[in-house]
Amino acid sequence: MNRWQSAGCRGMVQAVTGAGKTLLALAAVDRLLKDGNPKLRVKIVVPTSTLMQQWSKAIRKFQDKVRREDECGMPETEDKEAMAGETDVCKGDGLRDWEGRIGLRGGGFKDSPDCRFMIYVINSARYELARQILEELKQGESIFLIADECHHYDSGQNSLIFEFLPFIEPYRKNFFTLGLSATLPSGQHRQYLASVLGPRIYSYGMEEAALHGTVCQYDIFHIRLSFQNDERAEYEDMTDRMTQLYNTLVSAYPLLKKMDVREQFEFMKNLCGGKDRKIGEAAAGYMRLSYKRKSLVCMASERIDCALSLIYRLDENKKILIFGERIRQAEMLYERLNHQYPGKVGRYHSQMGILANKNTLERFRTDQIRILIACKAIDEGVDVPDASVGIILSGTATRRQRLQRLGRILRINEGKDRASLYYLHVEETSEDVCFLPDSRENTVFELEYDSELGRFLNPVYDKAAFQVLADMETAGLSARKAEEARYCLNLGIVRGDWKRGLDYAERRIREAESIRERNYWRCMKRVVMAAGLC
Repeated sequence: MNRWQSAGCRGMVQAVTGAGKTLLALAAVDRLLKDGNPKLRVKIVVPTSTLMQQWSKAIRKFQDKVRREDECGMPETEDKEAMAGETDVCKGDGLRDWEGRIGLRGGGFKDSPDCRFMIYVINSARYELARQILEELKQGESIFLIADECHHYDSGQNSLIFEFLPFIEPYRKNFFTLGLSATLPSGQHRQYLASVLGPRIYSYGMEEAALHGTVCQYDIFHIRLSFQNDERAEYEDMTDRMTQLYNTLVSAYPLLKKMDVREQFEFMKNLCGGKDRKIGEAAAGYMRLSYKRKSLVCMASERIDCALSLIYRLDENKKILIFGERIRQAEMLYERLNHQYPGKVGRYHSQMGILANKNTLERFRTDQIRILIACKAIDEGVDVPDASVGIILSGTATRRQRLQRLGRILRINEGKDRASLYYLHVEETSEDVCFLPDSRENTVFELEYDSELGRFLNPVYDKAAFQVLADMETAGLSARKAEEARYCLNLGIVRGDWKRGLDYAERRIREAESIRERNYWRCMKRVVMAAGLC
């Protein structure tokens, strides 16, 4: 907050999901009100209607908090429509007026823009927000623009919300900004946002948050998959054709080699409509093959089988978020999971509709369903603090999405001691192994899924588990108990429990509420000792 004020109440904050970006923004509103901006108007831009609703709830909660704290005796009322947005009810130094209606624009809401607090979904803000900001500044109002998930607003139609920029200078002293994101862009995209919102003034990363206990501790599991033979042949064929086309393009435009993937595709789009027909066809062919190849990787047949085997081995009390890239794949997995766990599975994606998605998310929050399958629509902002397991069904090439998806399961919640993220990736493809932060408290596990056997492999764990079973056999363990031990060891390979240490395993044995749970932790204790981790 001090850095933001020192920068003229302008700037961007990059902070991990769950660190308190929304609270920071509301505290900034409070600071502006205390510092003498009684006519302050707050404009908040969000990428989705779900986030719009969450901001509305957060503002109302903050308003209630201020009412309880204020010394001016503001009467509590449920009649929000009767509250004048500009009424100054607090008299005296250090007091502030937080009263005012909250207006929503987008997601089916079309409230009047003269509300003191206006929350816009970006699709609704593009063609009206800039004009409204200028009009209100000319009328002598102070404007505080909060750009949530601001990395969305640096280009294309979304950047229209900043069309006021060339005309803002006469009103600069009454205009304040705050950009919020877990993953700010770099290069020219960062520079553009900085020209509108101000420079990055603070950064709070995943590892730092984990060490400070701002987010819960977590384990990351990289699960290596393989193509089927026909899939591998098709992938290699497309890769060879892409290489030929790329060489043709580089021969004509050597600067392509110096561009990142995003810049290359933007450049190729322009080539498609150029005068050189041969180069245009090469660019279009390369982009078409790239999309088909990505789709082939995303839809690799092992993904769904692996996810089903994984969920079978996870703690049945854990709430699970599954992230996919393709709606068709999400629907396929939903059908199979709903057959295994009837009434306990939901899906959330753009083809479901706003109301259906809202209802599904509420059922997930209230524990009516335990497994939620989602596509990109849930990557940002959705707050489900008690979800502790994430499965990335189809990989993503962007670090931003990886961090956002990890952030969905890292919020601290009562009874939640640790989170787990499972990242499924096809080896030897364009789908890289997940790169995510690691620290002393967080562990990365490397697994392989064998589709023929329907099992997971980890050399260190497998060796220790084999030793445990051998010791039991030497001790004359009965066939029934040996089968129980194999079952428990089969579960442990996809959980991080064997890395927690001897004391942790012993404590869980004492706390176990069932024979099966006690047997599981006894096996984990033996694995700890066999792996030399005690």
